[in-house]
Amino acid sequence: MIGLKSIARTALALSASGALLSGCGDASSEGDLGGALPRQQTLYLSGQQNDAPGSFNPLAESWMASWPVGGRFNLMYEPLITYNSLNGKIEPLLGTLVEELSNNDSIVVDLNPAAKWSDGKPVTSVDVTFMFLRGSINSTEQISAIHIDTLKKGEEGAFERLSFMVAKDKRNNPLTVRDMLQATRIAPSHVFEPLIKEKGLDETKKLPMDQNPVVSGPYNLRSADPNKIILERRDDYWGNAALHDGQLPAPKFIVHPIYKNNEHNTIAMREGNLDASQSFIPRIARKASAGVHTWWNEPPYFRPGAMPMLVINTLKEPLNDKRFRRALATAIDYNALRQFAVSNYTSTLKAGLIMPTDLEGKYIVDEDLDKYGVNLGISDEAERLAAVKQILSEAGFKSVFNDDGTLDHMENAKGERLPTLYITSPNGWTDWEAMVTIAVEGMRKAGIDIREGFVDGGSYWPAMGLGNFDLVMHKPVADVTPSLPWSRFNEIMASRDWQPLGAWAGVNIGRYNQPGTEGFRPEVDQLLSAIPLMTDSVEIAKAYRELNKIFMEDQPSIPLVYLPEQFYEFSDRVWTNWPTAENPYAPAQLPWVASGTKILWNLKLAK
Repeated sequence: MIGLKSIARTALALSASGALLSGCGDASSEGDLGGALPRQQTLYLSGQQNDAPGSFNPLAESWMASWPVGGRFNLMYEPLITYNSLNGKIEPLLGTLVEELSNNDSIVVDLNPAAKWSDGKPVTSVDVTFMFLRGSINSTEQISAIHIDTLKKGEEGAFERLSFMVAKDKRNNPLTVRDMLQATRIAPSHVFEPLIKEKGLDETKKLPMDQNPVVSGPYNLRSADPNKIILERRDDYWGNAALHDGQLPAPKFIVHPIYKNNEHNTIAMREGNLDASQSFIPRIARKASAGVHTWWNEPPYFRPGAMPMLVINTLKEPLNDKRFRRALATAIDYNALRQFAVSNYTSTLKAGLIMPTDLEGKYIVDEDLDKYGVNLGISDEAERLAAVKQILSEAGFKSVFNDDGTLDHMENAKGERLPTLYITSPNGWTDWEAMVTIAVEGMRKAGIDIREGFVDGGSYWPAMGLGNFDLVMHKPVADVTPSLPWSRFNEIMASRDWQPLGAWAGVNIGRYNQPGTEGFRPEVDQLLSAIPLMTDSVEIAKAYRELNKIFMEDQPSIPLVYLPEQFYEFSDRVWTNWPTAENPYAPAQLPWVASGTKILWNLKLAK
């Protein structure tokens, strides 16, 4: 379940790199409210909705729901808690995590008694249990039950305490319970239970829910059409008083234009018609004179949070040979990736599956990178090609070149001709296309017979899930959540839910470490099962070190760059006081995601 949702979230997070639906003329020409929206009251955001809006139903699958209902979006429907990817802390929303009572048996959350729906009814445990136990999500692998107690605290009155019991006979994983609590938006039971009783759950999930929806969040849907989605501030939002000292969010309206392509998005940012975006904008430093900025003013500009990579189908020859996989990883010019594919938006790549960030970097052991990892830092091309050819030769592979020096084909140790390999990647995602092209160039120069395989989205997602690929571009764990880096290791290496080619795999799409085969490494799943239950920081670090060693030895995938969770870009032409490295009051996220929504209460109009 976790991997399947992660794949869906990845589709949403990365689709901004592709072509968008339609242009949204002048930012001031919104045919709503009888005329133009006041620019000084309107925040224009983009990069999430890339096609005509359809469903605003919180019961719909996240990948089906339109902005701002899908994903970890808190503007209309809210989760119990939210995760601050800047400092790793869990922050209150509809509820507050009771850390001192949370453990490997249960995660405890106190509901905020002030929380109310837009129709005035209170948010209660009935709404929470509806969403987790009777709604559209499958929580049974993570949660066995929800225990509810009614308590009283001083003069503040009664409140409900919810204990989410970790499913010991299923995943037995308190880390993923925390993930679920910060990602699952609560829907009003009193609205949806009658609909489900009348229509059934499947039909209820299909309802658009776009007419005066009952929400708990600070904004509600005003209108939606193929060009834009407009939200309007709820001045009676319960959280203004309970969470923000009585202050209202600064923008009265939030508009998400739906652009035809990234170029339109870039122009709108440069001209001040767009206030913030999560689209890929190349050479962002050149936009600073137009008031466009990022988290840092110098490379890598963005806070890293994701790791795009080439996932390898380890069942196919010659990719079933880890020596060949290590040759593939060695052949890539990572400096070219950094400079040309992603506009220097990534720091220097390190071997392994752990990111060198404030939250994960403590688990990296540098001496292991040199001992077990491939050398990613060879700057001299001749030296890099020689290293690859030596690995291939020692593994028994031969590259056959034409008289003009171009690569013709490869042969295995038996002298048999190997088929050309392909890297499957979505067509139109320009930054991914550039990464694939650079990777293929380096591999072919080193004598590896491989080509680009750009496909449309309709072919890409089924191919990835069914294993119909040689190598595939993928960004596992698109969101920064409490379970990282465990969830990244799990998605790439776990064999607990191992599936054969042709069967849908939600995790381990490369079919690495097949149980029951020669060379199967049971310690991988043993470590993945043990880490979520560990409480000693030293033991946790040791376990991650072992997992990273195994990854580097076996190279089941090839990380390419570090990219942000979102491409956080903002313009200060109309609104100022955006969070930055110098002003880090909120994460580098668009103000509809997770803890980033607090930005809305801190924005100020430019003078």
